[in-house]
Amino acid sequence: MTGTPQPVGRRSVLRGLLAAGAAASLPQIVSLASASAAGISTGSYAIRFDQAAKQTIAGLGFEIQSDSIGSGNQGMPDLVSGVPYDLTPAERTRFQQQMLKAGRSDRGFRYCRLAMGLYHRGLTPDRKRFVDRYENQTALLADMVRGAGVEGLAVEYWSPAPGWKANNSLIKGSLASGIDLAAFGDALVDDLRYLSDRGLRISYWGLQNEPRFQTNYASCAYTPAQYLAALKAVAPKIRAAHPGVRIHAESLDGWKNDIGKALTASPEAMALIDGWSFHRIGKDSTEQITGDFTSGAGGKPVFNNEFEYLQSQGPMTDWRTVNTAQSIMNWMTFQNSPTWWWLHALKPTTNAESEGYSLGFWRPPHDTDFSHHAQIQVGHWDFNPRNWNAVSGFVKYMPWDSVRYHVDEPRHTDGAYYSEHRIMAWRTTAGKPVFALTNRSATEPFTYTVDTQTAAGFQGHRYGPATNDRTLAAKTGPTLEITVPPLSIEFWVRTP
Repeated sequence: MTGTPQPVGRRSVLRGLLAAGAAASLPQIVSLASASAAGISTGSYAIRFDQAAKQTIAGLGFEIQSDSIGSGNQGMPDLVSGVPYDLTPAERTRFQQQMLKAGRSDRGFRYCRLAMGLYHRGLTPDRKRFVDRYENQTALLADMVRGAGVEGLAVEYWSPAPGWKANNSLIKGSLASGIDLAAFGDALVDDLRYLSDRGLRISYWGLQNEPRFQTNYASCAYTPAQYLAALKAVAPKIRAAHPGVRIHAESLDGWKNDIGKALTASPEAMALIDGWSFHRIGKDSTEQITGDFTSGAGGKPVFNNEFEYLQSQGPMTDWRTVNTAQSIMNWMTFQNSPTWWWLHALKPTTNAESEGYSLGFWRPPHDTDFSHHAQIQVGHWDFNPRNWNAVSGFVKYMPWDSVRYHVDEPRHTDGAYYSEHRIMAWRTTAGKPVFALTNRSATEPFTYTVDTQTAAGFQGHRYGPATNDRTLAAKTGPTLEITVPPLSIEFWVRTP
């Protein structure tokens, strides 16, 4: 279907964008074709449950900060602090139920990303393998994963153990020249065995987070040749030890930059890779509509395994809540991604980066400054609404292995999709139809007319920067007329 946009001038479009949050890290180049959605108030949509399903969506992921990092990502203090370690027993249970399950009775998030060398960084005497840095670290993680119904860990290295590095440090550096890569691979298998022997399943594995960068926290830079050689030596050992593990690369730019190109040029490496991981940190969700993330993927899945907002991108804003939701939807709708991962579940009240990085905050025992986050007691946690409300509806209403279906939707006269108003539809494994709607405009409501292809009833649930799971009046199909307020996300679920 094709919509007819209302005429809109360049100046009014730019004024609307500024009102919607240009300070909220909008793209530097504004496309009038996508921005002119601010002048459109309605659209007609048809969910194509009569067509073949598009893809299975496995579920969402999160990262857990189980050890300390300096405020503003500056350094790795000796301080022992993390989640679930710092939380009281009752708060650990509440964290599992209210956040990691998003209030569901069964399970919510599917994957827990664990940063080896950063948030799991205790060392064996030879400094070549990782173990707990404090008592019961892995046992607490296993209890959390089990209690939340998480499938397993997405284990990824921020740095290998320092005994394998040229600078003998977790921070910065690169692999030492001439190391025995077979022995290196055995050590990394031992790292996973340490975790799995303590009750943790390994679902995903990555050789190195952001392998082109050296940072003031755990990191390790690889040249394309180094990454290729290491992957070919290590990945077969990882897969032999954990046959169901999914191996991804290269946890920054996927197949696009020099490391990815070295991998795609190697048939041996391509046989080892199960998917391409990207970091599109804080990006406008329109990038997933217009950008190319699949042409060089060799038919393998692509997905975002880290999304957050950096301090350098400006203060948090309401616009970002809907932008994050649309990032999830657009990765799946336009890039056929099987999963999507936010960065941290919880970040400490002490760290400057926490607001942009977290779904919630916890107060560690050493933070006695109640001039900030005054409502959070020591050992307790609370939601970070702008981020949590963006993600939680998908955790609650898009259960594991939901199957996405195509939606016929209006476009601008130049063929561009509406970027401010997005839709995605799926069926749960029980066959229940669900669809999500967004309105990223800061000022104008948008009315969706949706053909659901069923005469059944649908119950609405609204989310926004300060709204979480507000129940809306039920509507009966097959055609639903739904007006979504500015800066809102809605989930419409078929009633029993």
